Amino acid sequence: MKTATIPSVRVEPEFRAEVESVLAEGESLSEFVEASVRASVERRRTQAEFIARGLRSRDEAQRTGDYVDADDVVARLQRKLDAARGRMPKTRK
Repeated sequence: MKTATIPSVRVEPEFRAEVESVLAEGESLSEFVEASVRASVERRRTQAEFIARGLRSRDEAQRTGDYVDADDVVARLQRKLDAARGRMPKTRK
């Protein structure tokens, strides 16, 4: 399969220096840019899927009239958070 290129982006020299300062050992600027673009694509895909699920859920709730009170949801999430915190090892300060 033939490869393609992503257009180059003009940035201020200070920003390029900042980017280069965070490169991992042996990592090229091109590798960093590719990884960043891939991560952004995945994040946007995940966001789009999240929104689509929310809209489907809203539509289903409107169709059936079956809603869950926000206070109930928050209380359940708080119990989960409290339980997870209870399982964490205690750290010393």
